[in-house]
Amino acid sequence: MTTTDAGKIVDKLGRPARDLRISVLDRCNFRCPYCMPEDQFPEGYQFLTRQQWLSFDEIERLSRIFIQLGVSKLRITGGEPLLRPDLPDLIARLIKLEGIDDLALTTNGALLSRMAGDLAAAGLHRVTVSLDSMDEEVFSHMSGGRGSLAQVLEGIEVAASHGLGIKINTVVQRGINDHTLLDLLEHFRGSGHIVRFIEFMDVGTLNHWNLAKVVPARELRDLIHARWPLVPLEHNYHGEVAKRYTYADGAGEIGFITSVTEPFCGNCNRARLSADGEMFTCLFANRGTDLKGALRAGASDEQLLELIGKVWLHRSDRYSSQRSTGNAAVLDHDRVEMYHIGG
Repeated sequence: MTTTDAGKIVDKLGRPARDLRISVLDRCNFRCPYCMPEDQFPEGYQFLTRQQWLSFDEIERLSRIFIQLGVSKLRITGGEPLLRPDLPDLIARLIKLEGIDDLALTTNGALLSRMAGDLAAAGLHRVTVSLDSMDEEVFSHMSGGRGSLAQVLEGIEVAASHGLGIKINTVVQRGINDHTLLDLLEHFRGSGHIVRFIEFMDVGTLNHWNLAKVVPARELRDLIHARWPLVPLEHNYHGEVAKRYTYADGAGEIGFITSVTEPFCGNCNRARLSADGEMFTCLFANRGTDLKGALRAGASDEQLLELIGKVWLHRSDRYSSQRSTGNAAVLDHDRVEMYHIGG
């Protein structure tokens, strides 16, 4: 296998595997139009069954193998991961794995207030809460009429009270929530929580994406800078996707994720594991590699290590960079839906 000097496996573009995102189920209690629109996922929609989910034993085993290939950061995703029964038990198992230095979870926050204590006690380090607006009407629209803003804000407060690090992720869409973003920043300034704005991306095939709905991060940065002067920060680590800034007055940090206008494919070190055990090497992939089938057919750890290693070695994904050149063949191919593999 091709490796770096540190012994970590690298793909065709020299990118190591550092970050594994683990989807624990494909269900969600929201119906955000850019991910799981109500008209496509009505009541009674047939999601994966429990038998189709990877078990906690299987997730732990695969995580150990990814660690051997260089992964040191795990993030639990969904769907909405807090819907997975006994999730703190999985957290407690993963945090004990040798080689893991960061364990985080992404959530819509609706169930966070009741679960934050157990998650923190199990060893979770951080939560990222998806929150697109502080405006009640806009929030309702962007969550598909599910949940409540008050629930999410309470969840953030409770999680912070248990010592969990907090990031707020906001997907920005022109004409939908872009007019509410300064109010969101006003709310979280001085709280110690990091707000990150994400350019609206063409993840999956259901969100009716077009470039006109994208607010370039530089435009948003200039808007914020005019209200609260910003100072750029260095990356925390190689491969970090957010461009980091701090308020000049010391009121905290914000970030911008620029997958559309300033792609960062060259530094992408993320692998993704779907709830039903497929490995994906790009958020915009159209197919994955079935690891669950190999697991349940009795593959040894050595065989799984070889399988996963070969997939990463042959990885050459750079969808966002190709999108920026207008590559029609790339833009037109099917893409796995975000709820299936997490964000």
